[in-house]
Amino acid sequence: MLVLLLVLVLAGGAAAWLIFTPYGPETETFVDVAPGSSAVRIGRQLEAAGVVRSRYAFDLVRWIRHGTLHAGMYRFDHPATVAEVYGRIARGDVFTIALTVPEGANIFDIAARVQQARLGTRQDFLDAAVSQTELVVDLDPGAKSLEGYLFPDTYRFSPKVTTIQLVAAMVKRFRVAAAQLGLSENVHQVVTIASLVERETAVDAERPLVASVIENRLARNMPLNIDPTVIYGLEAAGHWRGAIYESDLARDTPYNTYLHAGLTPGPVCNPGIPSLRAAIDPPKTNYFYFVAAGTNAQGHSLFAETLDEHNRNVANYRKAQKKAGER
Repeated sequence: MLVLLLVLVLAGGAAAWLIFTPYGPETETFVDVAPGSSAVRIGRQLEAAGVVRSRYAFDLVRWIRHGTLHAGMYRFDHPATVAEVYGRIARGDVFTIALTVPEGANIFDIAARVQQARLGTRQDFLDAAVSQTELVVDLDPGAKSLEGYLFPDTYRFSPKVTTIQLVAAMVKRFRVAAAQLGLSENVHQVVTIASLVERETAVDAERPLVASVIENRLARNMPLNIDPTVIYGLEAAGHWRGAIYESDLARDTPYNTYLHAGLTPGPVCNPGIPSLRAAIDPPKTNYFYFVAAGTNAQGHSLFAETLDEHNRNVANYRKAQKKAGER
């Protein structure tokens, strides 16, 4: 009896040591738990990856806790107890990569961010943005890409995500925002105008006024004369040089609103809720011109009803810029 008791004590001590003594990698190690994996298989994976000392210790904790284990990619980067490792998989504490899409980012900007986050290559993302237009066919039957429908937000993706899954998640988030705003008609026009508003001012209070200028100029069949549309056309054609030059304003692309009256063929970026709201219901104004304040949120745009007033605003704005540069 004494021998049996001694054996039990030793066994209990060994089990406690296996369960409660931290163990595992000092550097980043990933374990990919496939859907439908049994607890026994997961224990073997963890042991093989050096995350736990013994698969049997993992099985013991699972037997005691009776939890449900979740599939996914798990990241381990420090020694931990078997109970802690088990707890993470039972909670589904899977490893994800954050991807932030800022308001006003276009597909080229997002593609660069995707590649930087190692969620896919730039070209793969651009290919997906062009090939997956069926995702918005009910909203914009003539869409040539998903530009405008990749909603700005911070997303968290599995390292194994595909670029098609990336764009699908962003379009899904756009649909949620559109439903919140009651956007269901004239979606192509609204999103296109919203994209122009987004790129023309960083000040939320000005967005409705910018939208009114665009609406007024469209009603008069006046060229919009918006620099960001020219830039987008250059980016799409691979001719963007990082700054807009006088010669660029004369380059004929479908997005050059100095040469072509009316709206651009589609959105030039992915607008946020304030710009979408402004484009859905712009105020009635007599403004036909404005001097954009750029992306300085401390500044403001200058709106005008006549060309003479606009020219004075331009002159005053340039004078103020020059004075600021001399300080």
